[in-house]
Amino acid sequence: MYRMDSETINTSVNGEMDNSDLREKLFQNKDKPTIINVTIGTTFKGAIDDVDVILETLKDCGDSQDRFYIHCDATLCGLMTPFINNMISFKKPIGSVTISGHKFLGCPMPYGVQITRKSYINNLSTNVEYIASVDATISDSRNGLTPIFFWYSLSAKGQIGLQKDVKRCLDNAKYLKDRLQQAGISVMLNKLSIIVVLERPRDHEFVRHWQLACVKDMAHVIVMPSITREMLDNFMSELVQQRKQWYQGGKAEAPCVADDIGAQNCACSYHKIDYISP
Repeated sequence: MYRMDSETINTSVNGEMDNSDLREKLFQNKDKPTIINVTIGTTFKGAIDDVDVILETLKDCGDSQDRFYIHCDATLCGLMTPFINNMISFKKPIGSVTISGHKFLGCPMPYGVQITRKSYINNLSTNVEYIASVDATISDSRNGLTPIFFWYSLSAKGQIGLQKDVKRCLDNAKYLKDRLQQAGISVMLNKLSIIVVLERPRDHEFVRHWQLACVKDMAHVIVMPSITREMLDNFMSELVQQRKQWYQGGKAEAPCVADDIGAQNCACSYHKIDYISP
């Protein structure tokens, strides 16, 4: 939006920011201040960048706090992280955090919430005479209904309700990952994530029926609070039955997804043997 120069930081196979590449690009641009977009739960793999490691990297590169700005994109996981660890905290030198109300919280319309420091808001705010209010939004306008939905959802669930949702989602994500592994299906689950990545089903109708998002040879299941063990069991039962037809009872081979989710998570004929061998 500001026509600023930008650098794309490489990621590891699980989707996390490659801190060695970050370090290299910080040194390459050491004459410039830095804005870093830290992802707390990538869209497809659910990878979480380590804020503390990034801050340490900035320090090692000689960047003082007045030389960098960190934004945490936590649209899905922002409401989960307080019940897992303290990775996001304004006690750390971060500038802002965004979360979505229509994702983990499940509100009926899309909207986002940005939390930032008052000093930044004060610099951006302008007094708009005709609405008799101070505004700091880019468009000078915002929806008045979505905050009510957000408030109602938080009030109805409460802190204990949210904590139970987080634990149930994490437990169910691990349950699905374990079931897929036991069935010999390639699968990956990032640490602290509720997004289970698996090999892409071969049948379009199966993908459409279960509303799976797919990229290359991967699909993913986002284990939200509304997902039950019964749903996961039904999904597994149908997937296992369908795979017998797709791969002709073992005569045809499942795709290799080692480049996408790591060799240790790939259950293709080559990597399965390689992984088991001493």
